[in-house]
This record gives sequence, C-alpha cells and structure tokens, in this order.
Amino acid sequence: MDITKSLSKGIGDTLGSLVIIIILGAMLGKLVAETGAAQTISSFMMKIFGEKYIRWALMTTGFIVGIPLFYNVGFVLMIPLIFTVVYQFKLPAVYIGLPMLASLSVTHGFLPPHPSPVALVAQLHADMGITLVYGLLLAIPSIIIAGLFYSNTLKDITATPLQIFKSDPSEKRIPGKANSFLTALLPVLLLIGTSLLSLGMKQNPAVQNIINFIADPSIVMLLSILVATFTLGILTGRTMKEVMNIYGDAVKDVAMILLIIGGSGVLKQVLTDSGVSNEIARVLQGWQVHPLILGWLIAAIIRVCLGSATIAGLTAVGIIAPMMAHIHVHPSLMVLAIGAGSLMFSHVNDSGFWLFKEYFNLSIKQTIRSWSMMESIISVLGLIGVMLLNFFIQK
Repeated sequence: MDITKSLSKGIGDTLGSLVIIIILGAMLGKLVAETGAAQTISSFMMKIFGEKYIRWALMTTGFIVGIPLFYNVGFVLMIPLIFTVVYQFKLPAVYIGLPMLASLSVTHGFLPPHPSPVALVAQLHADMGITLVYGLLLAIPSIIIAGLFYSNTLKDITATPLQIFKSDPSEKRIPGKANSFLTALLPVLLLIGTSLLSLGMKQNPAVQNIINFIADPSIVMLLSILVATFTLGILTGRTMKEVMNIYGDAVKDVAMILLIIGGSGVLKQVLTDSGVSNEIARVLQGWQVHPLILGWLIAAIIRVCLGSATIAGLTAVGIIAPMMAHIHVHPSLMVLAIGAGSLMFSHVNDSGFWLFKEYFNLSIKQTIRSWSMMESIISVLGLIGVMLLNFFIQK
C-alpha cells in the first residue's frame, strides 16, 4: 500500500507544478511557430548576429531569460526558438540548442531567485545579493565551457526534433517583428514586470497580493496564451477554429512527454520514501573532507540518486546547516557549492533529462552524451570556481 501511495504522490507532485506550464507553453510555442512569429524572430537575430554567432545569441538569450524564469518554463519557452533556427538554417539541433539550455540550467542551480538557491540562502543565512554576484562569476565561464565549447563535440549527433514547431506559414499572414517578439517574450516580460512592481509595492499588501497572483508561472502562461490568441491568431487573419486546432495539436504532441515525466516522479518518490537520501546523508556526514567539497558531494550524490536538483539542494543543506557554526567557510560559497552539486549528472530519474530527450527526439545514449555530460561539466566547473573563490574570500 505504501508503494501505491508513493506512485500517486510522485506523479502528483511532479506533474502538479509542471503540467499546466508545459501544456500552455507547448500551445504558445506551437502558435509562435505555426504563425511564422518564430521565423520572424530567428531571421531578425540572424541578421544581427550572423549565422556564425547564432549560438552566442541563443546562449545570451537563455541566460537573460533564465534568471527570472523557473527552469521548466524557460525550457518550454526557448525550445521553439531553438527549433526554428534548426529548421530554417539546417543546423544540428543539439549543437545549436545546448548552449541556450546550459544557460537555463546554470541559472536554475546557481542563481536566486530560483527556488533551490533562495532556500539555501535562507537556511545558511547568506546574503542574497552577494550570492547572486558570486553566482554570476561562476555562471558565465561554466555556460561558455559546458554549453558553447562542449557542444562543438556534438555536431555528429543526428537529432530529429519534434515536428511540433516545424511550420511553413503563409507569407501573407506572418506577423511583424514587434508583434512576434512581444508575444513570444510576453511570459518573460510579465515575470520581470511583476518582480519590479513587487519591489515598489511592499507597503501595500492588497496590491502585493494581486501582483503575486499574476506572477505565478501558471497565470503568466495563461495570460500569455490569451494575448497570443488575439495578437498572433485573430490579428493575422486566422479564425478561432484554426487557432484552437493549433492548440489541440500541441497538446497531443506533449502528452507522451508528460507521462514520461510523471514516471520519473514516481521513481524519485519511491527512492525518497524508502529512505535512500537519509541513508546517504548518514554515511557522508562522517567523511573528513573540505566542507565545500562535502556540501557539493552530498548534493551531487543525492541528485544522482533522486533526480531532482531542488530536492538534492534542500536535502544537502539540511545536513550541512548544523555544521556551519563549526566550519570556516563563507555561507554564499556553500550555497553555490551545494547548488553546483545539485546539477551533477542528470539521468533517467530527472524530468529535465526526459524533456531534453523527447523534445530533441534522441536516444538515451545520445541524451547521456549531450545533456548528462553538459550538466556534469557545469557541476564540476562550479565546484572548481567555488574552491578558487574560497582562496580570496573570508567568512
């Protein structure tokens, strides 16, 4: 009976926060692709940066977008842009997409306001601003090496991305640049705007509550879909029936992805409920290693066992926090060490692994070679960066 409870809880906890975002994100992405908005965006970017530097453009976009967005939201929003470049310019999908997704991953693991770094900052009594500055110092070289340089070795991976974002829109109905950019980036603009408004409305609880409601990722995606239905659908001459058909196709395209992610949640929950993480923690607490390396190692092993970067970070900090009074390391560096460890070797029990595999239509072997290795490189580089900073920064 406990196993069936773990199954239900694993599916519910994993899909509960993701299913609305993934489905609405797929609908928005499909509409952006089918109407030609993504084609307009990618053509404009290629004119500015040129085909030679398009990966730098995508990587920078991923980093900027990744700071305010939750990882899964950013992933779903950026995928249409990656695939549009892939289809339009016939470039290798993994080679093009990995730098942008590396940016999203680094911001998810290292930088506030993402859930895990924020929780780590609170529990270790670190300074949010200092942690963000140190995190940026680690993030930029990690993204360039793990995303840009490492992806140069992956040109030979033959990937056939989902056809969901491939389109041949009618030229007369392609939206303009301003419409395309504003609609595609509306979720980002809403999140950034509500964050700024929230800072100025701290003294007004009623307005603050409204802003917090609008800033919820599910509400942001719902508002974005409502606006996109009008700006990219009705205004470009499409009927409501045409727009609804696009949305219906998008939901069908991601149904299997949702089931696979739900399966990874079951595996994670069974491992958690069986006490695996507590057993690992008990063993590791007796290890005689540098505190920063220990924090990284605990998070890394829990991440490999359980799949979730957030759970790995929160579990590791629960073990490390009581030790902080007796060790002489800067709390912001411990936040980053644990954050880096929580990104280590994403594999089959991580929803991000399956998102990448299914969207890019890769084999498990190809996904491990590209996605898992990219995550591992970021994790190791993060630890190296933390240890280097530790030489110059005193508690």
